Amino acid sequence: MDWKITNKWTLFLDRDGTINKLLVDDYVKTWDEFQFIDGVLDAIPIFNKIFGQTLIATNQQGIGKKIMTEDALRKIHVQMLDEIMLDGGYIDEIYYCPGLAADQPECRKPEIGMAIQAMKDFPEINLRKSIMVGDTLSDMQFGKNAGMKTILIRDEKILSEQFVPFVDYRVPDLATFAEILIHNLKLKF
Repeated sequence: MDWKITNKWTLFLDRDGTINKLLVDDYVKTWDEFQFIDGVLDAIPIFNKIFGQTLIATNQQGIGKKIMTEDALRKIHVQMLDEIMLDGGYIDEIYYCPGLAADQPECRKPEIGMAIQAMKDFPEINLRKSIMVGDTLSDMQFGKNAGMKTILIRDEKILSEQFVPFVDYRVPDLATFAEILIHNLKLKF
């Protein structure tokens, strides 16, 4: 990974399956169901020292399906941000799309509505100097559709062919990505 990353770059992170453990065939509807993936709380402060912005872009169609409310999602995010801050990190902004996949809203990944909103909120963002990290095909497509570099969170040895055109780099988790950045940028923490 030779991308010459500086603090002029922006990091976009997916949430479910990247920051917190994915619930199989379900949605994280309460804080009790939210569980950070190992190493995430250590990785985020490292990202904050490297990138100009650290953002979350997450599809949350559980709201559109009426399985949860936007208020419940906000409560989860407040708790998540508090935990991240307790470990010395921060997230500059959380973007989420409550719409149903079937409705194909512009805010829902792989569409780039959340990236466009981020650029309105942070005019200094250059999507060509941005990285999308996530665990799904729609995360990778979102990144590529917006002109970003992409990093897939996956442990498998063989990558499904459908992912190949959309993935620039692959790591097993955010902690490993942070370690690679420290090594490649020759940072000392």
